[in-house]
Amino acid sequence: MFRTLALALSYPRAGLLEELKAQSSAWPKHPAKQAFAKFLEAIEGLGLSAWEELYTETLDMNPKLVPYVGYVVWGESYRRGDFMASLKAEMDRLGIDTAGELPDHLVPILRYLDLAEHPLPSLIEVLEPAVLRMKKDLAALSPKNPYLHLLDAILVRVGERFQKERRKG
Repeated sequence: MFRTLALALSYPRAGLLEELKAQSSAWPKHPAKQAFAKFLEAIEGLGLSAWEELYTETLDMNPKLVPYVGYVVWGESYRRGDFMASLKAEMDRLGIDTAGELPDHLVPILRYLDLAEHPLPSLIEVLEPAVLRMKKDLAALSPKNPYLHLLDAILVRVGERFQKERRKG
């Protein structure tokens, strides 16, 4: 699921919606699948150019909603720098391409969660609160934005994964 969620946060392109549908159709019945289906349904009604515009307005040009976990939690501080350095080392170890993004961007983080057997404790500590903050900020700005459903799917899946990690730790 994490790989597909990361793909859904990438810039829209021809064929992406179909790819997301195909990948998510293999998921078992799950609350994250239900939220993701709502995202796909809303995107499907837009068409590619409107989806591109929505993506840009939501994730690229909106100073209130930044998909950088460390920034959401700490702003521009040394703690964010330490967090990114740890993430980068782990991502390099697993061969994860950050796709030109900083390591605290949601896309590489979701790719990391897809591959990491035991995520970094610092990520477990901050990811859920950061995504909740992103969702709250987006809901305040654009309460009908389809990306709210995607953030819901991410929250459900991350919460489930981290609950298992917390029990182990």
